[in-house]
Amino acid sequence: MSDNNSLLYGLDQRVPPLPAFFSALQHVLAGVVGVITPPLIIGGALGLGEWLPYLISMSLLVSGIGTFLQSNRVCGIGAGMICMQGPSFAFVGVAIAGGMWVKQQGGGAHDVLAMLFGVNAVAALVPIVVSRFIEPLKKVFTPIVTGSVIALIGISLIKVAMVNWCGGEQAKDFASPGNIALGAITLAVIVLLGCARNRWLRLSSIVIGMAIGCVVAALSGKFHFTGVGDSWFRLPALFPFGFHFNTAIFLPIALISLVCILEAVGDLTANCLISGRSITDAEFRSRLKGGVLADGISCVLAAMLCAFPNTTFAQNNGVIQMTGVASRFVGRYIGVILVLLGLFPPFGELLRQIPAPVLGGATMVMFGCVVVAGIRIITQAPLEQRDVIIVALTFGVGLGIQAVPEFLAHFPSFIANLLGSAAASGGLVAIVLSMAIPHQKSTTAPEGERSHDRA
Repeated sequence: MSDNNSLLYGLDQRVPPLPAFFSALQHVLAGVVGVITPPLIIGGALGLGEWLPYLISMSLLVSGIGTFLQSNRVCGIGAGMICMQGPSFAFVGVAIAGGMWVKQQGGGAHDVLAMLFGVNAVAALVPIVVSRFIEPLKKVFTPIVTGSVIALIGISLIKVAMVNWCGGEQAKDFASPGNIALGAITLAVIVLLGCARNRWLRLSSIVIGMAIGCVVAALSGKFHFTGVGDSWFRLPALFPFGFHFNTAIFLPIALISLVCILEAVGDLTANCLISGRSITDAEFRSRLKGGVLADGISCVLAAMLCAFPNTTFAQNNGVIQMTGVASRFVGRYIGVILVLLGLFPPFGELLRQIPAPVLGGATMVMFGCVVVAGIRIITQAPLEQRDVIIVALTFGVGLGIQAVPEFLAHFPSFIANLLGSAAASGGLVAIVLSMAIPHQKSTTAPEGERSHDRA
């Protein structure tokens, strides 16, 4: 019998190899685009095209290792559930900003990568430490704070999607009708399939949309396949670009790491509910701590192997609901599949050649969904006047500084770099105001019923 009447296989039930493989394959299809997109976007924005296949391969490899860790729950590491991991979109904006700063100082591609992964290695200590103190921090990172920052992250990334839709930075045919049409076709397919009644089509909408976009690009002469190279197998190396560190780049990434922890807590809670487990007992709290700790260890491995910071994905909760398979042993299969994809460079080289307009059309949906996720978190309960003020100033300051970076021109460079992104400046405003402005006393509900006192 399953742990839950709606499940075919409960959390601790073993699944026969063939069903387990096909169940794992569905999880991989649901999440693989999310795994490869951050390195594609960051690499494209920072001119790292030569190293993109390697960055993609390492993202897949580390995602597989992290997913395997989450499913096993050994020595308190991992949630013991199907928790597919991958690079978080939340880090894309600050990573691009940090890389641009290194380039402005005269650094080349190696310097950019050494700085980003050096900073990420130190920032990975944040979730490791915070995993021991989840409960107290949930009182500071309320839904208003986390929702506002997540929405800002999505809004900031929409510009990146639009640039890719137009053809990518420095494209000779930037914003040409052909590029706009190609991105629109990709977007239209994703939207149509995303609204389909068939769950399989909805699950695969982004993969199918990008595949059709690539076919249309090839037929129109905008996609020229150049092969996958001569190397068919690649072992990873530790810090192959070196290790650099800068405090001004570190602090925004550390702030985003804190926000991602709260996202992970939400995803892990939903996973427990879907898997038929309690979210009020000691076992649940142990799963949260283990899951966040596994995120941190995965981020350390990511920095060492040159992949961007990992976090627990939410897409897989939908796959569990659809398939009725919650067995954590399926997570092992997912991990192995991702590791194998990462060890074979042709896969990363093939993905690197996806035309920028196709990527832009697809990520426009993804980043828009990030904004919606933030708004849903903010509005999950009626807003008090203090909440309205916090959200208003968070968006105002964050988007204002991003639109007019000259606002920080006369500040010390340390402060300007720290607050240069909308997520960092807006997030800091949200945290300060949330701690400084007291809650209004409710005359209709007891204090304990307010949503802000809940995690």
